[in-house]
Amino acid sequence: MSKLYVGSEVGQLRRVLLHRPERALTHLTPSNCHDLLFDDVLAVEAAGEEHDAFARTLRGQGVEVLLLHDLLVETLDVPEAKQWLLGTQISDFRYGPTFARDLRQYFIEMDNEHLATILLGGLAYSELPIQSSSMLPKMKQPLDFVIEPLPNHLFTRDTSCWVYGGVSLNPMMMPARQRETNHLRAIYHWHPTFAGQDFIKYFGDEDLHYDNANIEGGDVLVIGNGAVLIGISERTTPQGVENLAANLFKSGQAKEVIAIDLPKHRSCMHLDTVMTHMDVDTFSVYPEIMRKDLDTWRLTPKTNGEMHVEASHNYLHAIESALGLDQLKIITTGGDSYEAEREQWNDANNVLTVKPGVVIGYERNVYTNEKYDKAGIEVLTIPGNELGRGRGGARCMSCPIERDDI
Repeated sequence: MSKLYVGSEVGQLRRVLLHRPERALTHLTPSNCHDLLFDDVLAVEAAGEEHDAFARTLRGQGVEVLLLHDLLVETLDVPEAKQWLLGTQISDFRYGPTFARDLRQYFIEMDNEHLATILLGGLAYSELPIQSSSMLPKMKQPLDFVIEPLPNHLFTRDTSCWVYGGVSLNPMMMPARQRETNHLRAIYHWHPTFAGQDFIKYFGDEDLHYDNANIEGGDVLVIGNGAVLIGISERTTPQGVENLAANLFKSGQAKEVIAIDLPKHRSCMHLDTVMTHMDVDTFSVYPEIMRKDLDTWRLTPKTNGEMHVEASHNYLHAIESALGLDQLKIITTGGDSYEAEREQWNDANNVLTVKPGVVIGYERNVYTNEKYDKAGIEVLTIPGNELGRGRGGARCMSCPIERDDI
């Protein structure tokens, strides 16, 4: 049985979780896309085809690809899981007790393939065939959502992240994404691939309101050697970082966490949109954001279960010392400053490393890809004209479940 373990960002990738964008994208319109955290509406068929090309590229590199939709269907086949998920996603607090009961009754009868499609892709009141005595449906418009679509599930990186021998089930910052985490909680609890397996759940698996402790996987880089690099961003708070760090230390899975305070902009909503790890000693960096003077902290465990926090003067030095390297190789975003800004926006820095020195990135980022190539990094390109509109690249769209150490 292969192991659920992610030991680095650059070791050979073995298994990965993706989500092919389907029904959720059909519900994106110019009037609702911003609430659903998209800057634009996507051409649905084309986005699906681009995603298939991404999955094919991974399989061509010997990576096993798991698809979220399939895992969810197989999880719903477990009666206890279906019951829990309907209780959580269709809660009395969300819908009021009457309407919630009527909805759960309707969904429990539904076949699991269809139910998974609706949980992921949303349902409008006009598509709901049942009547309820509740006030709520009577006060809604036909195009209002009973279940909001989850188009951001495409970015499987954020919802949960595997760090060494365990996983963090991330309490997401944005309401449009918070329901995603429950799908992963159910999958990791009941799906045969994960049920009864030996892994740690560091954070986010309780029925709690996590308040200000938000963390998203796009900010978490498992740089190897027992170190984890985390960005404090638009969507990851210091409270989230400290909670995850405390549990990584308690379980003995990590020996240090380096936290970098990023500017809070949409263009760098996660650390991996401005910095990714491409080879043992090589990072891609967008220098406009990743300046040397960013506030950086080093968190390490103390013997009494508390943690030691010290300011670090330069994040590059902190990474070098964590990885035991004399000097990092830094490849900056390509082209002149206009091209670099444009390519960063189109996720030139957000590449997925499949093995040391081999990465997957969007073909449209020609200047940056050329620069990677000259620096000896092989770029396997995928089309991203539609997928890129969601502001996420190959790293954002993948959740590694099994990857070698460096």
